[in-house]
Amino acid sequence: MIRSLIGAISLVAFAAVAFAVGAAAAEPVDIAIGYLGRATVPQTLSPVDQPAADDGIAGARLAIEDNNTTGKFLNQRFTLLEHRVKDEEDPTQAADDLAAKTGFILADLPADALLKVADALRPRGVTLLNVGATDDRLREQDCRANVIHVAPTRSMLADGLAQYLVWKQWKRWLLVTGSHDNDKLFADALRRAATRFGAKIVEERTFEDTGGARRTDSGMTLIQRQMPVFTQRAPAYDVLVAADESEVFASYLPYRTWDPRPVAGSAGLKPTSWDPAQDQWGATQLQNRFVKLASRRMSALDMQAWTAVRMIGEAASRVNSGDPKALVDFMKGPNFSIAAFKGTRLTLRDWNLQLRQPILLSDGRMIVSVSPQEGFLHQVSELDTLGGDRPETKCKLQ
Repeated sequence: MIRSLIGAISLVAFAAVAFAVGAAAAEPVDIAIGYLGRATVPQTLSPVDQPAADDGIAGARLAIEDNNTTGKFLNQRFTLLEHRVKDEEDPTQAADDLAAKTGFILADLPADALLKVADALRPRGVTLLNVGATDDRLREQDCRANVIHVAPTRSMLADGLAQYLVWKQWKRWLLVTGSHDNDKLFADALRRAATRFGAKIVEERTFEDTGGARRTDSGMTLIQRQMPVFTQRAPAYDVLVAADESEVFASYLPYRTWDPRPVAGSAGLKPTSWDPAQDQWGATQLQNRFVKLASRRMSALDMQAWTAVRMIGEAASRVNSGDPKALVDFMKGPNFSIAAFKGTRLTLRDWNLQLRQPILLSDGRMIVSVSPQEGFLHQVSELDTLGGDRPETKCKLQ
């Protein structure tokens, strides 16, 4: 009788423990990720290059699916909270709303707006993942400890391009710069890259934006006459390098220069973090899944957003936690890396929280090359030949 009673009690206790364990296992760890982007889509010279309305956000959505594929085995569930900011809106209000629901926000914002949001959210312990702004100052004198940079810098893009041009022995550059501030910043990065890798800028010219229509019925006739005249009487050069982030003139340069020379930079051979033509290192399966989701090809901004969400998912799987601080500490630590279909695993630079990554060089249809190029060596990582290196950084994380 006593043994039967003890056995019954043990069975009930075991059942209670099993039920408790099962109940705990049935409750997944929820990890919400915010996306704070711009509602306005930038205009491009070519309608083929016009960004989609869901540019960037579609990459984040695909990464959420990928995170949940792994997460279901680890009892983790990921969700995406989306918010688009109009030009007249204050991004800090939208960021504050997201911060009430998540410890991570992907940000596709201009540099000043990003800094404003970062400073506003610092007391709340929210980490921003910069997926859009390429400004070097965000990683240097204006760096913030609560901002991880997934987008490459202008200097990384310029260095990736310069390495290839120097490898090709196209060392004499004609530099043509637009008249807007962002154009000048890219030109600064190109000048730095030329000095760094042994190229020579034989002459600089500025293309002034007069505010005319970008697309007109008579545009082809005018451009065909204008570009040869604008580029004539230049000193001997190997390649014309254009700095035109504002999309005013660069796309009109290929095949229209006075001298028959290749074009690079903002047109022709472009440096980028990603391209729809990328199909190496297993990228085809990623591209196919993205096409199935978004009914279009994957852009650089899509890939940067995808990478940012996957970084959070990778950290969650490694530390088996949904605590934002634990995930950020792991991402900033020496054991973190992320696979991103670029031939090598990507890691964070601990001095400015910039994601190391190869730079693709695309002609708009194919990947021509991938930098860093062969022969450009570094004592720590060849990826650190792209952009600001530790000895030259101005960043003091705070």
